[in-house]
Amino acid sequence: MGILDTASKTAARARYAAQQGLRSAWYGAQMSAARRSANGFNRPGEPEFRPTRGTPDMATLRKAYFQLFIQDRLNVEAGLYPAPQEMRVRDLPNALKSARAFMADVAEVDRRRLARDGTEIQNDLPEGSNRYPEYYQQNFHYQSGGWFTDESAELYDTQVEALFTGTADAMRRAALAEISRELKGRDQRTVSLLDMACGNGRFLSRVMNIYPRLKASGLDLSPNYTEAARKRLARWPHVSVLHEAAEAMPLADASQDMIVSIFLFHELPPEVRGPVLAEVSRVLKPGGLFILADSTQFGDYPEMDGLLEYFPHGFHEPYYEGYLSWDKTAACADAGLVKERETLAFLTKVTTWRKPG
Repeated sequence: MGILDTASKTAARARYAAQQGLRSAWYGAQMSAARRSANGFNRPGEPEFRPTRGTPDMATLRKAYFQLFIQDRLNVEAGLYPAPQEMRVRDLPNALKSARAFMADVAEVDRRRLARDGTEIQNDLPEGSNRYPEYYQQNFHYQSGGWFTDESAELYDTQVEALFTGTADAMRRAALAEISRELKGRDQRTVSLLDMACGNGRFLSRVMNIYPRLKASGLDLSPNYTEAARKRLARWPHVSVLHEAAEAMPLADASQDMIVSIFLFHELPPEVRGPVLAEVSRVLKPGGLFILADSTQFGDYPEMDGLLEYFPHGFHEPYYEGYLSWDKTAACADAGLVKERETLAFLTKVTTWRKPG
């Protein structure tokens, strides 16, 4: 490598570091403001939390945080995806609008946290709500509107980024890296990909920006989030978004080359995870790949088990505690899927599974 190439790489890394540092500071400031507004998350009046897994080691947390961005940049340099283009001047008005909306919602979310009420959405569901399973009729994370308002679909990205101090997109890109590895040397026009529980379409739109001719589709159970996803993906008219449940996907057997799931399984009751995996196996083609990106679990970072243990108590995540000890390998094996790779990306674990064939 010549001097110019070295200088170019150094400059690109510096730009990346500055951009991601600014992004983390932006969302970290929002979360800090939310915490101050809510007077913290451990307060008198809340059910007492008795930790059993020790105090989280913040040095381990910081190391994992920096390692996320190091690997993200290495993935860019390996050609797995382009460098992220974020925190641009032209994006500032929308960023300020989202920040204001996030802070305006904090008081309502805080009220719900104090009342430990994550189910009042059940009293105000849209027409035809009998199609939604009871476990879905909740305000996960105490979010206003649950999965059933346009405001929730619009606020979600900012809420998640603030919660994870600007790392959510970088964690998702660890799943994008697996898609790119699978597509290497293949004609994207012949490859079908399903984003299962696609939410408002943020991740799938990033995939389509890189692979615009991919035979992609999204699936989500929220009427509002699927509508937001359709709008976000409108520039790719061949991409369809299905308003359906992951445990009963309206897709033909062996119809997908790849299925990706991001942050879904920790929000599923234990009895639903198996049927969803069975559907994944049914819909995948022989030789197809399942990419599962979700929260880290107990033992992934033993020094941070205490942090994971607290999360379902501080936020409304009714099935997260059980997920932390869920035997993912056994469950996927029961569905006929074979494990290939596992990657830790800060607080996300990405695993890939192959359907034999």
